[in-house]
Amino acid sequence: MWNLTINGTDLYHILNWFFIYSFLGWVWETFYVSTKHGEFVNRGFVSGPFCTIYGFGAISVYLILKPIENHVLLLFLGGIVVATVLEYITAVLMESIFHTSWWDYSDQKFNFQGRICLGVSLGWGVLTVLLFRVLHPLVEKLVALYPVYVGKISVCVIATGYLCDFCRSASAAFHLKERIPYWEQDLEKKRVELMLRLNVKLESLELPKGASPELLREKLEDSEALRILSEKRLAFQKEFTEELRAYRKTLVNRTKGNTRRFLKAYPHLNRGYRMRHKKDKK
Repeated sequence: MWNLTINGTDLYHILNWFFIYSFLGWVWETFYVSTKHGEFVNRGFVSGPFCTIYGFGAISVYLILKPIENHVLLLFLGGIVVATVLEYITAVLMESIFHTSWWDYSDQKFNFQGRICLGVSLGWGVLTVLLFRVLHPLVEKLVALYPVYVGKISVCVIATGYLCDFCRSASAAFHLKERIPYWEQDLEKKRVELMLRLNVKLESLELPKGASPELLREKLEDSEALRILSEKRLAFQKEFTEELRAYRKTLVNRTKGNTRRFLKAYPHLNRGYRMRHKKDKK
């Protein structure tokens, strides 16, 4: 089994590289999202330190584009195409299986169905060049540091643990389609409630109805009053955003296990699927 080759690379190295890239992908995703949210966020589909979409993507890109590894421009373009296709297929499969979306680019320019977008695709092209020129040579050296028998045992142990973790995570993910609608309804009710309160506060800043033209002119010419008014509006909007975020955090903390982790790791979980589902209904 270990000597089985794919495009000139044996299975032993493919599996070792796969788990290393999956781990590196988890480190990057977790670091980026944790920094953005100001708290530790465990990214990835499974609980363990692996983002297998990165492992599968890196290995697929390497094996497919290996024949053109000496041509930087072709690597860049090939990386855009291969990685984007993989990302799109993964998004469609996960939506079809779990009836929810795990990422959504609907608010990005030049996106397609919210599943892929130009900016991210260009990033895949750059990462592909870095993969061949910088990262993969280091990964190859890392795998060469330990004996083959250690690599085989490690792969078997990690793969067994990963499969168990995947089954637990998949079980929780299958139930998301049943739980998320109720969770979203609670969040929407709170959002409406906060919006009504925000509107009342904003209306209190407006001039009374029937105000005289002189009063209107005086207020419009008072730059200091306009500045204070603008600051109050921004403060009210910030308060609204923070209250909604705090309520969302409360809802998340009411859940348990992998469901809680999914909701924390993917703030926009299901948004893309919900938007596309509404379009299909229309």
